[in-house]
Amino acid sequence: MTPDNELISTPVRPNASPSKLKHPWRRRLSAVGAGLAVIGFSAALLAPTGSASAEPSGPATASVTTFDLAAKDTQNITVTVQGAKIEPIVRGGFEVYVKPKPKPAPKPETASTNSKSSGSSIPKYTGGGSKEEWMAAAGISAGDYPYVDYIVSRESGWNPNATNRSSGACGLVQALPCSKVPGNGYNPVDNLRWGTGYATGRYGSWAGAYNFWRTHHWW
Repeated sequence: MTPDNELISTPVRPNASPSKLKHPWRRRLSAVGAGLAVIGFSAALLAPTGSASAEPSGPATASVTTFDLAAKDTQNITVTVQGAKIEPIVRGGFEVYVKPKPKPAPKPETASTNSKSSGSSIPKYTGGGSKEEWMAAAGISAGDYPYVDYIVSRESGWNPNATNRSSGACGLVQALPCSKVPGNGYNPVDNLRWGTGYATGRYGSWAGAYNFWRTHHWW
């Protein structure tokens, strides 16, 4: 028998760890955790392959938009008229009326020279007579009658009261200015007397005045 105060010793392996000997359940938990880790890693490696195998092996399906659906609903409408003759459209013409501008009223003529005012103040001729009587009374020779008649016919038309509105010349020979005629510029006899002095003083004679008038159409 062993004394009471002596301990019973248990044989121990020389290399055994005290903690492993005391807690054997920890070894089992470590083994189980390692197994689970291996299974999880294997599943992670196989996951892409498995998901890829689950996808359909056919061609990819195209996405459908709202525009595609609207395009399918549209229709092309073609209208065909059989036996109908289509005439071209003829448009009616139109006229444009432009109202013309009114012509300005003519300005009243005013006397610009003293000869005009003096001629208008001279009384007009109211007597009678013929051109032969007037030339004879003025002292013109019968040989000069054709020359005088040619000039007077073109200057005044044998109108004793003829007046040029532009220059103020007056009478049968269109004396200019009218106020220079001795007597009355509209009196045919006084006017022809003045004309004789003008013709002889400027052209030498009534014949000279006639030749000048035919060339220049004035005298």
